[in-house]
Amino acid sequence: MARGWESKSVEAQQEAATDSRQALPVRSEQDAEKRTRRDTLKLARTRALSDLQRACAPAHRAMLEQAVAEIDRQLALLDDRT
Repeated sequence: MARGWESKSVEAQQEAATDSRQALPVRSEQDAEKRTRRDTLKLARTRALSDLQRACAPAHRAMLEQAVAEIDRQLALLDDRT
C-alpha cells in the first residue's frame, strides 16, 4: 500500500514539474540574440575602460575614449529597441 502511495506522489511531482516548465516564458531567438549582443558590448566596454586606465599615449587614449563612446551609443540603441 505504501508503494502505491509513493508512486502516485512521484507521478504528481512529475506532472507538477512538467506544468512548471510549460509555464515558463519562452524567449524568442531575437531576445536571446539581443541579450548576447548586450553582454558582448558590456564586456568590450569593460575591456576598453581597463585599457584606458593603463594607456599613456594621447593618441591611444583618444582611440579608447572613442571606442567607449561608440559602445555606449550601441548599448543605448539596443536599450531603445526594448
